[in-house]
Amino acid sequence: MTQTTLRVIARLRAQPGREAELKQVLVGLIEPTREENGCISYELLENLEDPREFTFVEEWQGESGLEAHFSTDHIASALQRFPDLLAQELDLRKYLLVG
Repeated sequence: MTQTTLRVIARLRAQPGREAELKQVLVGLIEPTREENGCISYELLENLEDPREFTFVEEWQGESGLEAHFSTDHIASALQRFPDLLAQELDLRKYLLVG
């Protein structure tokens, strides 16, 4: 029986002039997140045409892994910083692999 994993795309857009600060916060999430139970992959992308835009491409063993992720200290700390750093709300989308 094949277990379906949860795929997540999380897009973040920095306030003008706050790109470096946001990038530093986001890079700091990579290693601790990759060590979390339920995390299969967690990658941060930077848009080549828009340096204010960052995207996480994530894969989790299921919804419970993602929920646990949002209760970790490193994510809680980042979420506290986001109001000052983000130009708009976090765009979080969840997907199931179709094929």
